[in-house]
Amino acid sequence: MRKDHYLKWELLAWLWIAFFFNQADRQVFNILLPLIKTDLGFTDTQLGLVASIFVLCVGICTPIAGLVGDLFSRKKIIIFSLFFWSIATFFTGMSYTIVQLVFLRSIAVGGGEAFYAPSANAILCEYHKKTRALAMSIHQTSLYIGIILSGILGGIIAEHYGWRSAFYIFGGIGMALSALLVWRLPPSKNIVPPAASAQRMKFIREAVAVLFKKPSAMLLGGSFMCLVFVNVGYLTWMPMFLHEKFNLSITSAGFSSMFYHHAAAFLGIIGGGILSDKLAIRSKLYRLMIQCTGLLLGAPFIFGMGQGNSLWIVYACLAGFGLFRGIYEANFITTMFAVVEPKYRASVIGVVYLFVFSISSLSPFLLGYFKQSFGLSDGLSSLGIVYVLGGFLVLVTLKWFFRKDSIPEAAEVKD
Repeated sequence: MRKDHYLKWELLAWLWIAFFFNQADRQVFNILLPLIKTDLGFTDTQLGLVASIFVLCVGICTPIAGLVGDLFSRKKIIIFSLFFWSIATFFTGMSYTIVQLVFLRSIAVGGGEAFYAPSANAILCEYHKKTRALAMSIHQTSLYIGIILSGILGGIIAEHYGWRSAFYIFGGIGMALSALLVWRLPPSKNIVPPAASAQRMKFIREAVAVLFKKPSAMLLGGSFMCLVFVNVGYLTWMPMFLHEKFNLSITSAGFSSMFYHHAAAFLGIIGGGILSDKLAIRSKLYRLMIQCTGLLLGAPFIFGMGQGNSLWIVYACLAGFGLFRGIYEANFITTMFAVVEPKYRASVIGVVYLFVFSISSLSPFLLGYFKQSFGLSDGLSSLGIVYVLGGFLVLVTLKWFFRKDSIPEAAEVKD
């Protein structure tokens, strides 16, 4: 038992590092866009195409990754995913044409990264029961730190050694890490072993049916889509907003747009995870209450983010937006898994991500339209309405469906 206790925290530590590079490799491209554009002579439209195809590729590949994660070794999938996106990141530094960028960045990196999350979340749930929300929260903090540090480290590397070197270094470290995980990552405990083709197809149909038979799963997935829709738009346009409205340099706008938000989100997700685990001992419903609070209280800060007339007001709103985002994210996976049987979890999350990322990929284009017609300030502020919609979906789940859809405690493996 004592060995298992240390094993589950070691697992979390290695997955935290892997997820760091998952997000760092994803965000470093956005940080280096001005240098890539100048060096290779690409247009904004071409670079926007690369970003859009990336998001769509993640959305399309994630449900496949979820199904694979329920049928095969999750440890092997995580390691292969890390190696694949890392080698693609490495070779992105050798790109000279838009076709090469689309293939290496959008398809290879996006597709490789998509296979990480479903298996990583599922294997964390295998080892963490009573500490599940806390473990998920700590794992999620890697996203925030990866986004922040990739901007700083990527900028320093590019400034001194060129933008290509940033891809070489990030990709090289990721490949080395994948080799280390072969040795240190504990084995997964998949419920369903690989089976005959007919049995696998039956399992796939069952997994997809689970999502559409449970209103709670669909509504909670819809609330997550609202959050991701807002986040994708924010990540795309906030640096431009600070650069144009407050005349910040590209470097300052990039750092400020990410730091205040994600630093506060770090605090929110840790606090939300700890609070959720304590209150869930009394009732699982508290997890949904915390989720709803995160979305509804985050909406006013999103509105103020776009309407602020001073940098410090904008920074304060970015922090408030991040804090309540983190509080929500501390509970999403945990509440989804509360209504999905263990053997189907990776598959269901994969299907949810398909819809979430496919629809959210529209956010940058819609904000671009608002930018031309009404201004970017109003466009960013309007994202607060989407957060309110997400909070409403959680409320509906809480009031009418969650109790009925929750799986019995006996379905969970004891810690």
